[in-house]
Amino acid sequence: MKRFILLLFIGLCSLPAALQAQSHIRTDFKDKNYVDTSATMVWAGVNMAGHLPMGYLKEWFKPNLSVGANVLYKSKSNWTLDAAFSYMFGANIRDTSFAFLGDLANDDGIVWDGNGMKATLYFEGRYWMFGLGVGKIIPVNRWKNSGVWLRFGAGYFGHKIRINDYDHQVPQLDKNYLKGYDHLSGGFAMTQFVGYLFNQKNRILNFYGGIEFYECWTKPMRNYIFYEGPTAGMKSRFSGLVSLKVGWNIPLYEKKSVTTFYYR
Repeated sequence: MKRFILLLFIGLCSLPAALQAQSHIRTDFKDKNYVDTSATMVWAGVNMAGHLPMGYLKEWFKPNLSVGANVLYKSKSNWTLDAAFSYMFGANIRDTSFAFLGDLANDDGIVWDGNGMKATLYFEGRYWMFGLGVGKIIPVNRWKNSGVWLRFGAGYFGHKIRINDYDHQVPQLDKNYLKGYDHLSGGFAMTQFVGYLFNQKNRILNFYGGIEFYECWTKPMRNYIFYEGPTAGMKSRFSGLVSLKVGWNIPLYEKKSVTTFYYR
């Protein structure tokens, strides 16, 4: 009896160690108890957004769309670093009198071509931005590579009026003369993004969506604007954009780090 009690005592004492050893056995990816910890990743991505202009841009342009691309690095601790580029288009001109054309347009906003006919012109606001960003992914469940994504970026922002003379019959819009009407401007800009980033375990469905804000300080990049005159000494003008943004990430590299948990 004493021997049986001794063996039972030894068995009970060794049980926790056996259970602990079992808990470190790796399970299959499809196992419901499997938990993947945050991993180091590199993505290439594309995105699309809709923007509402504010400040100086709102005086000129209506809402617009954009497409963009980026390359992103995510650390194991869920910090992100990225380089991004966006090209924005579809911003119609608010000034239907086309006063920004100066003497090129008459009081009725009509531009006459070299043949004395009404010119067929098309005007559209164009923006672009390229810069760097840093962010943090905050997980909301056991899958640590997805979560709330907070991002801050900074870079260069440019905008201009794109003028198309389809018939090429307006001499004032040929070659260098066009630069006096396009109001090309550029300068420093900051962005902030708040949204959710979803990274699927099978690497197929990887997307994000959220709200992005732009703050831009731009000034004319031409030496002379026909509508305003010489640009030397002009101060920067503040503009803003409020955006709804969605994107898709393409995994390029992943360093897996896994941990397995069992639940009673």
